[in-house]
Amino acid sequence: MAAPLLALTQGYSAAAVGVLLALFSLSQVFLALPAGRYADRHGLKRPVRLAVIVAASGAGLAAAFPLFPVLCLSALLTGGATGAASLALQRHVGRAAENPTQLKQVFSWLAIGPAVSNFLGPFCAGLLIDYAGVSAGDLTGFRAAFLFAAVLPLATWWWVRRTRELPPVAAPAGTQPSKTWHLLREPMMRRLLLVNWFLSSCWDVHTFVLPVLGHERGYSASVIGSILGSFAIAAALVRVLLPLVAERLRESVVVTSAMLLTALLFLVYPFMQSPLSMGLCSVLLGLVLGSVQPMIMSTLHQITPAHRHGEALGLRQMTINGSSVLMPMLFGTVGAVVGVSVVFWTVGAMVGLGARAAWQLKPARHS
Repeated sequence: MAAPLLALTQGYSAAAVGVLLALFSLSQVFLALPAGRYADRHGLKRPVRLAVIVAASGAGLAAAFPLFPVLCLSALLTGGATGAASLALQRHVGRAAENPTQLKQVFSWLAIGPAVSNFLGPFCAGLLIDYAGVSAGDLTGFRAAFLFAAVLPLATWWWVRRTRELPPVAAPAGTQPSKTWHLLREPMMRRLLLVNWFLSSCWDVHTFVLPVLGHERGYSASVIGSILGSFAIAAALVRVLLPLVAERLRESVVVTSAMLLTALLFLVYPFMQSPLSMGLCSVLLGLVLGSVQPMIMSTLHQITPAHRHGEALGLRQMTINGSSVLMPMLFGTVGAVVGVSVVFWTVGAMVGLGARAAWQLKPARHS
């Protein structure tokens, strides 16, 4: 939040800010696969240690030199570091789980982290920007926010450094060296990536189109923010509840149901005229989409060889971040031509039709 807000304060255009935001995801598109392979070779601590150094350096540069070109470099560094650390952590907790029920549980707990950080990070940065400086918009406040962001990775390392490293996983004897393309030859992997892309697009379209829809109807920024906030809270809440019922859940059933319910909610969303009704749709959508990631991650670990978990996670992250870079531009173009309601209906129809692929996400074996 601090980087785009500083850019706007310095007089940069909305287009420039859009480029700045895209850089946070862009570096992850190119680094995801190498970072995943690195985690397969070195486990948890070494990738996280490097990510901590890069992330703290990126945020520290923004604090020392709060200029737009430096902010762009900082976005590349912190975005790439965050993605690499996430891959190493996801691989570690997936390997630590002993059965499919534990996979769903650990990934449900793990998914709470980003939901909490999406609230605490902007909240704390906003307080520092407003109150650490002499006046509103003072660079001292922005520097404080960037320094706060630089300290957080160091706190991460404090927690990770005592974690017991799991024994390395070697490829089975006689296994030929394989490339990422070989993972994509597997029908289950292609199906999982397609379903994940559908649902990630739903998350993106809601985040991108809802403010436009609210602005068209004359809602204030606080009202629009409250509607988006209710979505985030609902997504976090369902992830807290999932571990309690994980043993009774089947991944394919949860993901298929989520896709059908999302299609229904996207169908009715544009017809909701009041902030209260839109907020209700937002909460329901948060509950539905928030339940998906733990199921996707559990399935991915069951259909991928243990020695290639990191690479498979990197492939998934690459597709998600590639979508996050490209889809908002597509949504904006289509929305400008035919209206944002059509964007909701089109994506909803796409997700509904994709539910059949989700139903087929049934691992033949559990590992």
